[in-house]
Amino acid sequence: MKNSIRIASGQGFWGDLHSAPLTQVSYGHIDYLVMDYLAEVTMSILQKQKMRNPQLGYARDLVDVCEEILPYLVKNNITLITNGGGVNPEAARDRIFEVAKKLGITGLKIGVVLGDDILASIDELVQGGHELRHMETGEPIAEVRERLLSANVYTGAAPVVEALRQGAQIIITGRTTDTGLTLAPMIHEFGWTMEDWDKLAAGTVAGHINECGAQASGGNFLGDWRSVPDMTVPGFPIIEAFPDGSFVVTKHEGTGGLVSRETVSEQLLYEIGDPKEYITPDCIADFTSIHLEDLGENRVRVFGITGKPATPFYKVSASYLDGFVAFGSLTYSAPDALEKAKAADTLLRSRLRHYGLTFDEIHTEFIGMNACHGPLASAIEPNEVMMRIGVRSQDKASVERFGKEIAPLILTGPPSVTGFSGGRPKPSDVVAYFPALLDKRTVEMRAVVDEL
Repeated sequence: MKNSIRIASGQGFWGDLHSAPLTQVSYGHIDYLVMDYLAEVTMSILQKQKMRNPQLGYARDLVDVCEEILPYLVKNNITLITNGGGVNPEAARDRIFEVAKKLGITGLKIGVVLGDDILASIDELVQGGHELRHMETGEPIAEVRERLLSANVYTGAAPVVEALRQGAQIIITGRTTDTGLTLAPMIHEFGWTMEDWDKLAAGTVAGHINECGAQASGGNFLGDWRSVPDMTVPGFPIIEAFPDGSFVVTKHEGTGGLVSRETVSEQLLYEIGDPKEYITPDCIADFTSIHLEDLGENRVRVFGITGKPATPFYKVSASYLDGFVAFGSLTYSAPDALEKAKAADTLLRSRLRHYGLTFDEIHTEFIGMNACHGPLASAIEPNEVMMRIGVRSQDKASVERFGKEIAPLILTGPPSVTGFSGGRPKPSDVVAYFPALLDKRTVEMRAVVDEL
């Protein structure tokens, strides 16, 4: 058992800073690199891609990143763990094997975690008595079955640990929780059991700090953001973990950003409901038990974390088609910019009613005035205001007609308008989120490791 390991965050979301993984593997010592690509909407996007092309369905940026960092992973014995496999981890594995061949790398072991994608099993599950009711509305998933795009369970660290035990140097998963990516190497290296709830909770908290990339090391900092040093090459967080469950949050020397009690605290509050019960597939972590100690020099110690047993359920993240949406915008200049923009909004809505169009929702925001703060916005007279309006409807024809009514406002509405570009807004699919719970015993997770 190692005395400590260093687990570096290299990606907070699909589209995060492309240079971060290379920085993490080249600026100093790390043992693991974890990269989080997935969000609820991401899974539906990837499923659409796979439906069009069975060879797709993974985060394609992952392949480009691996081409840059593979030589460092091999040379420095760094293990990469990522959920960038989306709905097709095996295709991602095959592409990375191709990259390894191109680079002349042999002996590389890549593991894939399979079993989280339950889309093909929905009918069987429903017939077996699993109604998969929406966690907020109580609606059974059968009501949207014909419109389902994706259905994945949030799986935890256990299958990733199995892939590590089989010697995988790269592990590609589907909808593994963001926290599980960091927790898994701690379980593996320190010999923790899957019922050591306090330690699992500690690893979960470490994963929560790591999951959003530089948000824990100075990015998006709501405190004294002006004090954050040069973010040209930001230092993404690194978890320096110990067998007792304590860990230190830090970053590489020579990188920008800031790791402090404040930056870590902000990340800990991200997406938190009940702080005493942060529920994951692996355990329930009590965030009120967290202790932080600022050690200075971009090092924050985290300790004292307690946890409780895991629930018997997986959370299911499903998505389905729910109509059509389109957005359009026009910019109005001073004087009376806000008044003009509001008049244009009123006029457009009036025309839509006049034509008998049907919408489930019409939403307008005035960017430059109240788009961020809504009714709390201060009463000021801005130099310019962008009227941005969106519509949603089950009737595609209504959404299409809406798109034809934006440009005419230029000459048939209030004056001093600009900013129209990109042609007519066109309908796009609305993807709705469907969260549910599923008995863990119905899901069979497995890890498959192959060698080049």
